[in-house]
Amino acid sequence: MWKEAQAVILGSLIIGIGINLFFIPYHILDGGIIGLGLIFHYLWNVEVGITIVVISVPIYIMAWKSYRLFFYKSIPGLVVSALFIDLCSLFPFNQYTFGPLTSAVVGGLLLGVGVGYMFRYDISTGGLDLLAQMVADATKVNVGIVIFVVDILVVVAGLYVISPTELLLSTIAVTATAFSTTLLTGSVHSTRHTHA
Repeated sequence: MWKEAQAVILGSLIIGIGINLFFIPYHILDGGIIGLGLIFHYLWNVEVGITIVVISVPIYIMAWKSYRLFFYKSIPGLVVSALFIDLCSLFPFNQYTFGPLTSAVVGGLLLGVGVGYMFRYDISTGGLDLLAQMVADATKVNVGIVIFVVDILVVVAGLYVISPTELLLSTIAVTATAFSTTLLTGSVHSTRHTHA
């Protein structure tokens, strides 16, 4: 239980820093539910975390009906990561700039580490990541690969809020996220049920 709580807190903190320190200053999109939250943020300046929770509700209804275990295990990941994303937005991260390309790569790697660390304990950040985890479990495809496909679709959907340069940076960020998530979850399918 302690290791799972540690994974949720540390993973969520890493995600919150990655988004606010690296993505938002350069209008970079992530994929999945976070990407949708960022689209809403760039359009209407709404809080990313709150938006993620609201958009996740229909997926949670589906998970309740067919994947009850993932439903319970992803609630902490969803709520805590959304909380950390919005809390980290209160810090003056805009004082620190690393350049757009560095931010895309480092921010993407950080998000992948945060998400992947939680996945190692069967904890999801909810939303489309929860959906991806259900698909990965059913098909035995690595969850990082499934997330990569979903993420690219979300980035493409955000074309109307980002420039071509930001699209390229977002694609790099999503690729970096998938890379680090895949590295951290490579052996999850063989060990995932030992954590339950």
